[in-house]
Amino acid sequence: MSFFNKAKGWFGGSKPKNIHSLENLKFLYNCLIKNPTATESNRLQLIETLREISEILIWGDQNDGSVFDFFLEKQMITFFLKYMRQKQGRFLCVQLLQTLNILFENIRNETSLYYLLSNNHINSIIVHRFDFSDEEVMAYYISFLKTLSLKLNTQTIHFFYNERTQDFPLYVEAIKFFNHPESMVRIAVRTLTLNVYRVRDQAMMRYIRDKTAAPYFSNLVWFIGKHILDVDACVTHDLDHNSRDKLSDVVAEHLDHIHYLNDILSLNITSLNQVLTEQLLNRLLIPLYIYSLPRRSRVDRVKDTCPHVSQVVALFLLTEIFLVLRHKPLLNQLAEIIFHGDREIVDSVVSTCDLPATEKGFRPPLETLDKLFRRKRRSRVQLEEAFNPPPAEVGDNASASSSEDRTPTPTDEGSPGATAPGAVAGADSREGSDTSGSPKMSEGHFKSNSSESLSSDSKLSSDIFENATDDEKHLAHLAQCVVAKNKKVEGNDVSHNLFVSAVLEALDCEKDDYEALYSLCLLYAICNNENTSEELLQSVSISRKKEAFCYNPFIVTRVISVLTKSAEPNSKIRLATLEMAIKLLKELCLLDGHSYMSDLHYAYVEEARESALLLLRSFFKSEEMFLDMFEDEYRLVKNHPINVEYLTMDASILLPPTGTPLTGIEFAKRLSCGEVEKARWAIRVFFLLRELTLNLRNEPETQLPLTKSEHLVKVLDALDLNNSDLIACTIVSGDKKERRFLVIDPIQLILVEPDVKRLGWGIVKFVGLLQDVEVTGDKEDSRSLFITLHRPSGNQRSAPILAAKFTFDDHIRCMAAKQRLNKGRQRARHMKMQKIAQLLELPPSLVSMSQQASAPSTPTTTGPSTSASFPGQTARSHPALPGKSRAMHPGRATQMHSRSSLTSDDQTDNESNRSTSSLSTETQEPEVK
Repeated sequence: MSFFNKAKGWFGGSKPKNIHSLENLKFLYNCLIKNPTATESNRLQLIETLREISEILIWGDQNDGSVFDFFLEKQMITFFLKYMRQKQGRFLCVQLLQTLNILFENIRNETSLYYLLSNNHINSIIVHRFDFSDEEVMAYYISFLKTLSLKLNTQTIHFFYNERTQDFPLYVEAIKFFNHPESMVRIAVRTLTLNVYRVRDQAMMRYIRDKTAAPYFSNLVWFIGKHILDVDACVTHDLDHNSRDKLSDVVAEHLDHIHYLNDILSLNITSLNQVLTEQLLNRLLIPLYIYSLPRRSRVDRVKDTCPHVSQVVALFLLTEIFLVLRHKPLLNQLAEIIFHGDREIVDSVVSTCDLPATEKGFRPPLETLDKLFRRKRRSRVQLEEAFNPPPAEVGDNASASSSEDRTPTPTDEGSPGATAPGAVAGADSREGSDTSGSPKMSEGHFKSNSSESLSSDSKLSSDIFENATDDEKHLAHLAQCVVAKNKKVEGNDVSHNLFVSAVLEALDCEKDDYEALYSLCLLYAICNNENTSEELLQSVSISRKKEAFCYNPFIVTRVISVLTKSAEPNSKIRLATLEMAIKLLKELCLLDGHSYMSDLHYAYVEEARESALLLLRSFFKSEEMFLDMFEDEYRLVKNHPINVEYLTMDASILLPPTGTPLTGIEFAKRLSCGEVEKARWAIRVFFLLRELTLNLRNEPETQLPLTKSEHLVKVLDALDLNNSDLIACTIVSGDKKERRFLVIDPIQLILVEPDVKRLGWGIVKFVGLLQDVEVTGDKEDSRSLFITLHRPSGNQRSAPILAAKFTFDDHIRCMAAKQRLNKGRQRARHMKMQKIAQLLELPPSLVSMSQQASAPSTPTTTGPSTSASFPGQTARSHPALPGKSRAMHPGRATQMHSRSSLTSDDQTDNESNRSTSSLSTETQEPEVK
């Protein structure tokens, strides 16, 4: 601000005290007048001046309309252009771009916006040749363009697109940076192009279609293809999982490309979709994706020098296409090639293709966008100079052509009778027609059963061939070959076709499931995409209609083979692959909960389930770890079902399967390592196959989970604790100290506090499963116990649910509580192990014998305890729910009957061995509250 304090002598006036005012803007205007040339000495002064001008304009937009009147009247934005064009003005470029960006971001008044956009000055700034080697200049420039694109609508588009001169600087200059090394620049370009496409202006859309669509999309497709080769290189050269971070980055970038393509296609601009679909099919999907599906020998690789990717990468790429894209013509044509294309068609197309050598397959465009638009601009300028000679004089402030074409209000709609050079007359009335140099891709080129899409005599008329380009002839010939081939095919056996057979052969898991996982994902994506033609699916005996439901037995047989392999000992099938196989099988054979699977195929599935059951028996052990793993795996299966989209986004599955957990890959996405992980894997396989067989039989699950949530006491439940055995205790957890009553249920630890409204009732404040309790004594205090209630999860690092010190009234109550908790824990785990044995069709004696071997002898003394008694003793009443069987735990415990009331903790103490004897008798008859 020191510059303005000294400016009084320089500019003949002092700086106004009110910064946000018209007077201050006039003062800053005088500053610009006095400094027409940017130098090193006035650099800071000009930067501060530009910054304050933007602040005043934003203030004037909301408070004083005269500010913009003065700004427009004096054409202050011309100073911005003058400074940029000066040799010494480069240091001002960053501040100028920043000022303009802030200005357009904060303008809310439409009239003010029209003032700023008038006279074509913004377009002059856009086409200015900035020094883009400066990262800061590049960042502010592309941010400025993106901000302008956010202001586009059917009114403001005419300030940027000149229909008379066929010029659209905002769009043309932006797409030159579509392949910029900096990812943020590329993202900004994509955002800008989508903002442009959303403006439904026919003249502008004709310009984009005729002048920029084919060059931009061809360069974009080539850029995506080169990036795919980088993905393949990472997969091929990183067999040891050493560069997974780099692979994750390139995969994420590729997914951004696919979503960008889907965003364009989802706008449903027919003319653009036609060009983009053609470019994708001809230059990327067919030559690089489809042709890479069959495995190639070394001889084939030598003969065919065209770029290819590995089979697993090709499957991944096609899977993402069907998972992300929703454009019906593209998806149906691609699916038709996969299901009905074979070597005969490929050879025929290659031998008869009329495309020049420079345009066949996956090849770079002839020109980059920058060179192409420079050449077109020079040609346009030469034509304008030839037909429109420049006027004799041009004033400095006249802005002759600009003032005629750009006014403060959006009245320049363009001449309705004028057409763009190269545009076809009548394109205004048919936006979807293709008048560009790129041919139209018929939606039914590859629909073998659609009489509307292909002529009955299987040939195109001569007039279409005369007007078609080489790309269209190429695809039309491929479509004819597909139709001719389909007429020869009988039945639903598609395994003889080249590309689908490659997909099905990838399901062979003799060695591992490397390619099988993505093969399953691809088939699932094709079947599950709602935009895939039902007619096409029916042509391969896959139908999602209830009245005509059918499935392809060849595909189902291949999928069931994956299930069979997964149930074998030392299987090389990952859990993710098994889940995908089951998911695909349900998609193919289930409809509205009803199974259409044949008895033979169901027998194979049942056989796989029995194999999994036998395999799991070998890991069954009557010990704590097996029960914890069993319940943890069940929770994972139910709470975290596989998501195909997220699965395919994980770059780690692009690499060969590994068995070591040191890679950091999730357990479901790698092979098992060690006995513990093999047991977990066997448990998960059993759960998945059991659930599948129940779904195929349309039967509910009745035995799992081992603990039913509806049978558990919940927090805030009201319990009738009259005549119940209670143990009063003080719970110390951190700085918190609470007085609670301990109730031990056959499967739960319950902490209650008295209900102030009803005598003898308690409100549940905490519950936890007894099987997860860990009790240790306090060596310094015989009345205290350290009780930890672990979280029911396989993650050992997870914090426990409860970790506190329990202090009882005396050491006898403390000993009784400890024995009850330990016995209750053993009994709860024993009951669950019996349920598991029943689930695995094992004799209960396997669990009973091991339990009896570890259980202490039962004391003969069964007298009542004065400190506490466990519910379940036959000599007295037990807490129970009305209407509930003793063999089942109550869902909401509302009544509990026993001897002691909630305030009976001051009963007379007897010997501790009498409470111990009351505990031991319960091992014969576990009671439930």
